[in-house]
Amino acid sequence: MDDADEKRRTRVLVVDDEEPVRALAERALRNAGYEVAAASDGYEALRVVEAQGPFDLFVIDLVMPDMGGDELARRLRQSDPDAKILYFTGYGERLFENRTVLWQREAILEKPATMNELREAVSLSLFGHVRGLEA
Repeated sequence: MDDADEKRRTRVLVVDDEEPVRALAERALRNAGYEVAAASDGYEALRVVEAQGPFDLFVIDLVMPDMGGDELARRLRQSDPDAKILYFTGYGERLFENRTVLWQREAILEKPATMNELREAVSLSLFGHVRGLEA
């Protein structure tokens, strides 16, 4: 398998109700070589996973209408207990209203963040380093 095949297999689902943020994240991650899908809310994300899954990482906004990111993460873990979650949010403190620590395979990147910071956070979540797919 060549590098291009390996890159196509690293799949990320971006879930954010704000279209400009979602588009920025999609572009940043596609440019880094990831296969990216997107959803505008938790329910759409569940439909995308049902139709296109599995995904290697979920980049999830915490505060969204109808279903928050923490509820989406809980539902994703019901079908995949090893799901990796990167909360990409401006409201990180809300995650700790009902708990005191992040769960295993979870991370938070506070908005606003640069494209490079997002790529580094995704790489850390997936591979444990910031070198991305090139490493």
